[in-house]
Amino acid sequence: MTTQEIIARGLPCHVAIIMDGNGRWAKKRGLPRTAGHKEGLTSAKKIVAAASALGIKYITLYTFSTENWKRAQEEVGYLMGLIKGHLRAEFEFYKKNGIKVEHIGDLSALPEDVRAEIINAKKDTEHFTGTTCVLAINYGSRDEITRAVKKLIKDGVSAENITEEVITKNLDIPALPPVDLMIRTGGEERLSNFLLWQCAYAEFVFTDTLWPDYNEDEFFADIEKFQQRNRRFGAVPNQ
Repeated sequence: MTTQEIIARGLPCHVAIIMDGNGRWAKKRGLPRTAGHKEGLTSAKKIVAAASALGIKYITLYTFSTENWKRAQEEVGYLMGLIKGHLRAEFEFYKKNGIKVEHIGDLSALPEDVRAEIINAKKDTEHFTGTTCVLAINYGSRDEITRAVKKLIKDGVSAENITEEVITKNLDIPALPPVDLMIRTGGEERLSNFLLWQCAYAEFVFTDTLWPDYNEDEFFADIEKFQQRNRRFGAVPNQ
């Protein structure tokens, strides 16, 4: 199926990806885990560019979770450096593809230099009108929801005034639409604390492909799988 045929069949508005398998990809090749992360960044750029070419409005990438701090200090340091360097160096990539950068997660707990690069990337791309690429950095869904509840308590919102809409407005990106398609690479089939609130009615696609090997063709195939799903949102068709 061509990209035009994929577009004609209707695209998911919001695609979220758990980019799993970098470490195993490197291990299979006798390389350090850091090599897998570097190669994974190349894959991320390809997929974001592909999403932009299709006209997908939002793509959220699980870049660094609140649990990833438990990894070896060397690996964490490398990941922070990779994030910082990517944001600093890729403005032309974002500009060429009209990509707007957003961040989801606890920004305050990140190293100051990484935090500054995220803020700068958001500011530099805020006027772009193409795909919004949401980077989940120091992100955990339970943490996001917990912080939202704390905001409500701090603002003195009474229990009777708490609704799903009110909670959504206090999440990290209130305007972020629900996830339509969640893709996880690397063979695991779990959410790993990623966008639990936003994934209430998401369609899931799991693939054994390790993230550095995941390419545009497989991405398009996964979108086709989404297009074949019958999304009922809890209702019974024709009732």
